[in-house]
Amino acid sequence: MKLDILAIGVHPDDVELSASGTILKHIALGKKVGLLDLTKGELGTRGNAVLRTEEATKAAKILGVSIREQLDMADGFFENNEAHQKKIIQIIRKYQPEIVLCNAVSDRHPDHGRAAKLTTDACFYSGLIKVETKDNNTVQAAWRPKAVYHYIQDNFIEPDFVIDITPYMDKKMESIMAYSSQFFDPNSKEPATPISTKNFMEYVKAKCSIFGRPINVDYAEGFTVNRYIGVENLFDLK
Repeated sequence: MKLDILAIGVHPDDVELSASGTILKHIALGKKVGLLDLTKGELGTRGNAVLRTEEATKAAKILGVSIREQLDMADGFFENNEAHQKKIIQIIRKYQPEIVLCNAVSDRHPDHGRAAKLTTDACFYSGLIKVETKDNNTVQAAWRPKAVYHYIQDNFIEPDFVIDITPYMDKKMESIMAYSSQFFDPNSKEPATPISTKNFMEYVKAKCSIFGRPINVDYAEGFTVNRYIGVENLFDLK
């Protein structure tokens, strides 16, 4: 299956929190979108790897993505090296996405920035014919996505562009709440975390509102780029 967009997150729920509105919008436009989790989020204070995988499966169904895969990288201790890059390259070459969405270039959680660099490096090396990977013992053809865009996570980063997600905000929040172990539950006995506070969901909405205001929409998601982007004409811009 060839994908139009592959959204990559180092932890389950990274993509839902920061880019699920964009995913929903492009699926509505007829694009094929897939998700890739680099780890199972096993170091998270709340929940466990099995539960978070179950939640990720539920979120994928809510979003209506074509595929969701999980790699076996070690949460917190993965490295940007050949072995880890090739795991991502295998997925990129398998699905041949035109666009890759991935973690913020820097963030409160050190995994996010490290995963951003790992993913962008893998996207580049995936286009080199002398980097060999196999899928079911078959040598894969080289493939480089046309663009890599970084979604914005916990820390505020000035976006290079924003996407109107107003019609999809409610569905975005539904996909986030699929990860019920991670967020506010008055009956939970697990330790509190920065994202399990009662007002965290209001923060998520507020950030989307801030990104939306400059383009006169209710909600938007922001992205940064490694190279400047081009447009066909000035009237494509809001």
